[in-house]
Amino acid sequence: MEIFKPRGFDKALFVITVFLLAVGLIMVFSSSANLATEKYHQSLHFFIQQIVGATAGIVLMAFLLSVRKPFYQNAYIVYGLLVLSVFLLAACFVMPSVARVNRWVSLFGIRFQPSELAKVSLVLYLAYFLEQKKHRLHEWRVLVPPIAIMGLVTLLILKEPDYGTALLIFAICGLMLYLGGVKFRYLAALGAAAVAVFAIYLFSASYRVDRVTSFISPDKDIQGKGFQPYQSKLAVGSGGLLGVSLGESKQKLYFLPYAHTDFIYAILGEEFGLLGTLTILGLFLAFLWRGLVIGSRAPTPAAQLLAVGLTLVICVQALLNITVVLGMGPAKGVPLPLISFGRSSLVCTLAAIGIILNISQRKGSERRTR
Repeated sequence: MEIFKPRGFDKALFVITVFLLAVGLIMVFSSSANLATEKYHQSLHFFIQQIVGATAGIVLMAFLLSVRKPFYQNAYIVYGLLVLSVFLLAACFVMPSVARVNRWVSLFGIRFQPSELAKVSLVLYLAYFLEQKKHRLHEWRVLVPPIAIMGLVTLLILKEPDYGTALLIFAICGLMLYLGGVKFRYLAALGAAAVAVFAIYLFSASYRVDRVTSFISPDKDIQGKGFQPYQSKLAVGSGGLLGVSLGESKQKLYFLPYAHTDFIYAILGEEFGLLGTLTILGLFLAFLWRGLVIGSRAPTPAAQLLAVGLTLVICVQALLNITVVLGMGPAKGVPLPLISFGRSSLVCTLAAIGIILNISQRKGSERRTR
């Protein structure tokens, strides 16, 4: 039994989300105004698109927050969302490619990235599956369906190609299997197979190899392979302690590619300095803490796994993005949640937060509440 407490959601997590979203909107405008003016003759183009995504995401988050029934334990919702994600991922390959990749589906003028939905639907499915089969997880036959689904989704995303997202999703799902009680020897075998697949895909494209080599030897080819990492670190370093002030970044003026998406944290560092970057990093760490607390207090194993899984998806992605910007890892093409430009990412991230906040309103009937 569980008790649902309307408006009893975790206020700290909600405030962190609102602050990160506000910073994201400001930074999207600051980092994209010049590009938008040149490309669309409208400096507010990307900002308006982000506002649209934020509005849709907030409405969806508010709706999920208000649902009294534990919808994440409804088989029709869990499997329906999973099937929809796989269908949309497959549909990407019949859509016109954008910049030589197949990551989006376009319907009625709206472009959506299904891999963002897959992050949520896979975590939702695994949380449901692991609770339903918790007494049979020692049988390897029981693990065939989730592993097959993980493999299918991962391969579809790798084929787009989107190596960073595929690696992130597979790693989080593997961690969920471990937390759900799957034996280590099964996970070791799965990990060995995954390493082989990811290694093959890594070396099958020269640009991925170039990213690794430029990370290992960042000063070897600054004007070529190492240009983007060098410009990113230059932007962060030039910000100093307090930054050059909002809107005054020089690196966003076509020196740093993807300034409003994957490398927006670098522009934030240039304009707000070390103080700004540490503040954002601290907020994501606080988000991680609150999400794990919500998971530990959730009334059912499925809710616990779901809250922890969604929290890790958001926070691990944020930390991956930040490490790339700071030159601590090779480029992966992973955006910074709630801050980077991207409507699909923003809507799905806010939906995931809505689910976490919904879980935070649920208390075990025999537990003492805070």
